[in-house]
Formats: sequence, structure tokens, C-alpha cells
Amino acid sequence: MSDTTASLQHQISSAGELKGVVRTMKTLAASSISQYENAVRALDDYYRTVQLGLLACFQHKQLITQTKITAGADKISAVVFGSDQGLVGQFNDIIANYAAQTLAGLSGKKTILAVGERVQVRLQDAGIEPLQVFNVPTILSLITPLVGQILFELEAQRETGAINQVYLFYNCSKSGSVYEPMMQRLLPPDETWRSDLMQLHWPTKNLPEIIGGNATSLPALMQEYLFVSLFRACAQSLATENASRLAAMQRAEKNIAELLEELNRNFHRLRQNAIDEELFDVISGFEALSKTVQK
Repeated sequence: MSDTTASLQHQISSAGELKGVVRTMKTLAASSISQYENAVRALDDYYRTVQLGLLACFQHKQLITQTKITAGADKISAVVFGSDQGLVGQFNDIIANYAAQTLAGLSGKKTILAVGERVQVRLQDAGIEPLQVFNVPTILSLITPLVGQILFELEAQRETGAINQVYLFYNCSKSGSVYEPMMQRLLPPDETWRSDLMQLHWPTKNLPEIIGGNATSLPALMQEYLFVSLFRACAQSLATENASRLAAMQRAEKNIAELLEELNRNFHRLRQNAIDEELFDVISGFEALSKTVQK
């Protein structure tokens, strides 16, 4: 009986320690969500500035028609954002399956860049072998170096003629822990992007002037467009990852609380049974001793 009670005490202690770890991970995930969401919102004004610059360039020479895809020359590079760490539910499975299904419907040669070891494994399970795997940023300041590495790799592929299209795949939060996989054709910009761009209005009555001409300004603005798009995709993926982890930790905390309640109930029941048995032994001994004295 005492061995069983000791075993329950050990389980209760272990569950209590695990609950503390889960509580800490919940706190970290919650703080990270707001950090990455604020970073995405902070990019909105800068992204609009880049859009206005591109609008001025395209309207100046009607260069927007030059971004159409050349038929029969599909060479696709896809960047898939996932996670390096677990405890995120179906986060990696959802984006990997979505990317695999979407890419299967596209013709041409495909090169995959994975961000996160966990999503790399899921892509391999889906029959896709990433060309390169990048580490997921653990803090906000590491997103910029990651984006720089991805841009460097994409530019190297473009210079060799290995790709002429770039797609982004990432999970995006809808509300709370609810999220859905997203796909964005980064290069060449799709019809939706062109339509949204052409609907923008110049904020002043003065016509914009392209300093240095389109030959200088357009490549620089397109580089900023690529940077902002990748940064936003990464930040949104990280916010969603932490939201998924927060939801997983909340479920784990609930399960641990229920387990602790059950363990404590069993512990007190066994302890009470042990006390009752000891009392019965004392009473039985007292009664036997009383009968002996009376004789």
C-alpha cells in the first residue's frame, strides 16, 4: 500500500512540474504572438510607400505589362514556412499538404526552399525534397537575416536561369487559434496584385517624377517589395505558430489539471484506506488485549 502511495506522490510531483513548464510556454507563446503581429502591422505604411513607388514606375512607362509569365517556360521556386519546434498541433502538416497539393497542380520544374526542420520532414513525407532548409527565427530581430538569405538564394537561382516564378506558402491567423494556409505568387506578381496596385491613387495632385529613371528605381523598389513580402510571410507564420502552440498548451494544461485531480483523488483514497487499516489493527489489538486481561 505504501509503495502505491509513494508512486502516486511521484506522479503528482511530476505532473506539477510539467504544469509549470506548460504555463511558462503559454506565457512565452502569448507574448510572441503580439510581438510578431505588431511587426506585421508596422510594415503596412512602409509597404504602401513601396506600392506607390511601383505605381509611379509602372504608370510612367506602362511597365506593368512586362511582368506577365512567358508561356512554356515554367521554372518554379517555392518558399514554405514551417517550424523547427513541435507542440504546434497540425501546423506543419497543414502547410506542407497545402503546398504539395498546390505545387502538384502547377506545371514545370520545381525547387523548394523550406523554413523549418519540421516542415521539411512533412514535405519529404509528401514526396518533396527541399533543395535547402533554413532555420526558423527564434526572435524578431532574426527575421531580417533570414529574409536576406532567402533573397540571396532566389537571386542566385534567377541569375542562372533556374527559376522564373516564386511562390510563398505560409500559415496565416484568422482569429485566435484559427488559421489557414496561404499562397502568394511573389514573382511575377499575379493579376490580383497588379489590379490592386493600379487601383491605388497618388496621394497628391502633383504627378510623381522618377528620379534616376525606371532603370534604377524599378529594380530597387522590386527588391523592397520582395523583402517586405517575405518578412510579412515569415512574421505571420511565426505569429500563427505561436498561436497554435498556445492553443496546444491550453489543451495540455487542461489535461494536466484533470490528471492531477484524478491522481490526488486516488492518493487521498489510498491514504485513507491505509489509515483505516491501521485503526482497525489498533482496535483489534486492543480488544484482544482486553479479553486477555479479563481472563
